[in-house]
Amino acid sequence: MAEMIQPHEQNETRFPEELPVLPLRDIVIFPMMIAPLFVGREFSLNAIEESLKEHKLIFLLTQKDKETEEPTLEDLYEFGTVAVVLKAMKMGDGRVKILVQGLGRAKVKKLEKEDGYYKATLEHIVEEEYTPQSLEEEALIKLVKDQIERIVALGKQIPPDMVAILRSIEDPGRLADLVAGQIELSTEEAMELLSITNPIERLRKISEKLEHEIKVLEIQELIRTKARESMEKEQKEYFLRQQLRAIRKELGEEEERTKEIEEYKEKIRKAKMPQEIEEAVLKELSRLEKMHPESAEAAVLRTYIEWMIELPWSKRTRDKLDIEKARQILDEDHYDLEKVKNRILEYLAVKALIKKRKKKVKDAKQPTICFVGPPGVGKTSLARSIARALGRKFVRISLGGVRDEAEIRGHRRTYVGAMPGKIIQALKKAGTKNPVILLDEIDKMASDFRGDPAAALLEVLDPEQNREFVDNYINHPFDLSEVLFIATANTPHTIPEPLYDRLEVLNLPGYTEYEKLQIAKRYIVPKQMKNHVLTENDIEFTDSALLHIIRHYTREAGVRNLDRKIAAVCRKIALWISEGKEKKYKVTKKLIEKILGAPKFVPELELGEDEVGVATGLAWTPVGGDVLFIEVIVTKGSGRLILTGRLGDIMKESAQAALGFIKANADKYNIKHDFSKIDIHVHVPAGAIPKDGPSAGITIATAMLSALTERKVRKEVAMTGEITLGGKVLPVGGLKEKILAALRYGAKTVLLPEKNKAEVMEELPEEAKKKVNLVFVDRVEKVFELALYPEEKKSRTRTKKKK
Repeated sequence: MAEMIQPHEQNETRFPEELPVLPLRDIVIFPMMIAPLFVGREFSLNAIEESLKEHKLIFLLTQKDKETEEPTLEDLYEFGTVAVVLKAMKMGDGRVKILVQGLGRAKVKKLEKEDGYYKATLEHIVEEEYTPQSLEEEALIKLVKDQIERIVALGKQIPPDMVAILRSIEDPGRLADLVAGQIELSTEEAMELLSITNPIERLRKISEKLEHEIKVLEIQELIRTKARESMEKEQKEYFLRQQLRAIRKELGEEEERTKEIEEYKEKIRKAKMPQEIEEAVLKELSRLEKMHPESAEAAVLRTYIEWMIELPWSKRTRDKLDIEKARQILDEDHYDLEKVKNRILEYLAVKALIKKRKKKVKDAKQPTICFVGPPGVGKTSLARSIARALGRKFVRISLGGVRDEAEIRGHRRTYVGAMPGKIIQALKKAGTKNPVILLDEIDKMASDFRGDPAAALLEVLDPEQNREFVDNYINHPFDLSEVLFIATANTPHTIPEPLYDRLEVLNLPGYTEYEKLQIAKRYIVPKQMKNHVLTENDIEFTDSALLHIIRHYTREAGVRNLDRKIAAVCRKIALWISEGKEKKYKVTKKLIEKILGAPKFVPELELGEDEVGVATGLAWTPVGGDVLFIEVIVTKGSGRLILTGRLGDIMKESAQAALGFIKANADKYNIKHDFSKIDIHVHVPAGAIPKDGPSAGITIATAMLSALTERKVRKEVAMTGEITLGGKVLPVGGLKEKILAALRYGAKTVLLPEKNKAEVMEELPEEAKKKVNLVFVDRVEKVFELALYPEEKKSRTRTKKKK
């Protein structure tokens, strides 16, 4: 039970210089402020007993850190409050509850601990009685009082009798101290106010704090008002909707809501989903039925249900398995490409056999064909022809630049604006379960922080996994095993290895001149005449004119640019006919140059004159083959090999291998140079384009030997092959594209590795074999013999005659 301790009466009018100290935790007592305190620390209890014995005065100092148990002078703030203990009462747990009233400010000069409590030597701060000095000070006092009224009006809990006292005070110091005890301040802010000895400055600071408090309270009031208005609006809308529903019911009108739900149920039944998926969608529909029709979640759920209904869970087209009809369609759409056409016919034959022997074959896994070749060779149009031959729907998905895995797998429904991935979107667009889906530009996908779309495609293209493909948005398995996926790429090197392993790659190399001519005559010219509404009575293309366009206005592996040039000719003739110059135009070389301007490429002249140190090499690029002129010069130096033209590491090593072979055989080729006193500079033009690979080895060796012996190189002899230190010529890749590039540039002879002979003779068209002399070599000496001019022999007889 608590016991009252009666304090002694205070008779002194002035404060003593030394007073016992009561350290406070996380609280600041201001003068004029009455506050209860709970005291439990031993030295604090001793300080209270000491104050009650003598003058009932105690000095209240606030700790900087409330966790400190034994504070020193450094742990306490410099300013504190002299207070009188009005009442003290012992508690049952050993603590003492005291009621104190602040009397005045003081500053600690010295602090020491004796007789079990802290005692401080103080410098008392006496505030003189206030007399108004200016109108500004009077205005400040009135402003603070108004601010008090304002925060009370905004809901701040201040006792009414305290508000009345504040109204009556005119002394700025007392007013500031009383107000400070009524507002929320941090310990640092309270100590800052306590340490301000100038009453006006203190009151000005209090005014700033009050203004901040008013703004906070105003914002709180605004938020409360908005919340209240929103609730009232919702309640009003709910009440009105209930009334509207009752009115419609009385009028006998069918509720649109019920009608919509019934329509969804009928559509779900007709979609013929798997049973577990149908149950899940019906469950979502029952959720929709209970929701407010105008809510955001209801709109999201409605969109999801519509997606599930529109997916072709059981719709499929019947395959046309007539092999001869399919062969006819493929021949109609594409010239040559016999390997690719045969592969497609094989696929159809297997499908026909499965249908015939249905009982013996359970699962037939669909292959994923990938057409690899330069632009314009007909990869996309070939996929369309396959769909047409099969009688299936065709959908194209462009994967160029796709970086987000969610574009393949879809977004989860928790995201705003979520939607299924490209695969599910394509199936919805096709409207059948077994379309032909073209994954265009599969080599141009990228990955970043949003995931790797190529990894997401692994499940799509793997026959073992795609029977249960789960899109994040649909969140249910969908069978993709009946879809025929066809991919296209310009180069296989940038396709990730696990994805490449799931593809059956069919290469579509570039076309020869003869093939381009046939494609132009059979496909491009009829198509462009139809597009420009021209007939055979308006225009006639000659073979020589088409060859002139192919040789002098286009340089490409495919026929896309050729298509544009023929379109340009048709447009110009359509313009002339529209202007009244109606007649039959026979397209010749002269007319071509009049319409398209001067020839852009002159292959016969591009090889130029034979030079020392310049050899004709062949390169493979993703857009077809190309010709590289490798240049070598010899200068005075210190035995360095200088390589320029943005060469890759493998190509640099080929140059070092070529130089190694030439150094080892310097005497054999009558090289008089001291290699330690010369620099050999190898440069490959088009320096902005990176180049790499070992196939330029024999070309670099030929150019080096030419520069060192001053024997000219035959530019009409193009070559490709890897060189070893022993002089062997090793096989390389991309030979069909390289040979076609040599033909485009007008090369007469092409030197190739002996080990590539079977591959080249099988793949190269007969027409190309007739136009170029193919020489297969296994040693670099044979290359030098065919590419370099013979060494000039200076005979004595000739020298005498000249003299």
